[in-house]
Amino acid sequence: MSTTALNDLSRYPIVQAPMAGGASCPELVGAVCEAGALGFLAGGYKTAGGLYQEIKQVRGLTTRPFGVNLFLPGTGRPADPAAVEVYRHQLAGETTWYDTPLGETDDSRDDAYDAKLAILLEDPVPVVSFTFGCPAPEVLASFARAGTYTIVTATSVEEALAAQHAGAAAVCVQGTEAGGHQGTFRDDPADDDAHGTGLLALLTQVRESVPLPLVAAGGIMRGAQIAAVLAAGADAAQLGTAFLPCPESGAHRLHKAALTDPLFTRTALTRAFTGRLARGLVNRFLHEHGPYAPAAYPEIHHLTAPLRKAAAATGDAQGMALWAGQGHRLARDLPAGQLVGVLAAELDTALAQQAHRSTS
Repeated sequence: MSTTALNDLSRYPIVQAPMAGGASCPELVGAVCEAGALGFLAGGYKTAGGLYQEIKQVRGLTTRPFGVNLFLPGTGRPADPAAVEVYRHQLAGETTWYDTPLGETDDSRDDAYDAKLAILLEDPVPVVSFTFGCPAPEVLASFARAGTYTIVTATSVEEALAAQHAGAAAVCVQGTEAGGHQGTFRDDPADDDAHGTGLLALLTQVRESVPLPLVAAGGIMRGAQIAAVLAAGADAAQLGTAFLPCPESGAHRLHKAALTDPLFTRTALTRAFTGRLARGLVNRFLHEHGPYAPAAYPEIHHLTAPLRKAAAATGDAQGMALWAGQGHRLARDLPAGQLVGVLAAELDTALAQQAHRSTS
């Protein structure tokens, strides 16, 4: 494993993934950082003021480095209003079932990106990562001048190269196994049938093409898997689903329980909840509406938000967005600090076994 500025940010090469929607709350981030890993706040779906308050909370919980993740605003074609309207009618039965109206779809498409940039440049945090695209070179240069380490999420060699050329300090290589949204730069429904590239294949391709430090993400739940991605060229491993069940996590209790519930047998990529491809546990909502959901992010996110909230309030996991990676059955209900320690111990054991095999 090479020594980089990335490795200097935490004791262990373990990154807690930023999970938008409440899971990556200050309590989780603080506990992860205090245990020697790198915790991340998720800036997505928050107001700029709300994000700033969470940053202040994390600073009150730990003095160690932490990160903030931002969603890049969409640069592609706006969603087809007719397709959104068709999906609205498709969801009519859900509004009756949950006795709640659908959300408005004309909310802001930029997720307050510029306002969040301004906050993070005025009062810098140690690390900022980006999802759904690559920031302009001048933005990355501004963060470098502020002393902030920048990471861009990539799902292909082409995206990783674009991040390098724009001036990112590191790349987060996201395999298709990852839970939640696929961090693709371009959201093209024509690519849906390709199902993405698995982490080890993608990581090797990126490692041979891009000289930057790499963070590997997608389906990682055990220390031995962290050792595997380090051996394949990563400098650190990012885990999201593994941290969801932690008591410090802000995920809903039904979401936590579903990860290891035998009722949920598999995950799938879907646009059903947000209009953008994301991996979640297959439940009734995903099964019934996934085939008809248009590529319309964030319109569909706003449209279904009241339904998802109502499902959670009534205790119905079949109507919730149960984001999870392919390794969800390996989830462990442990405090975040203890989980970091267990992962680190498993990593040490795996590295020792690798060393023994190489000398025997």
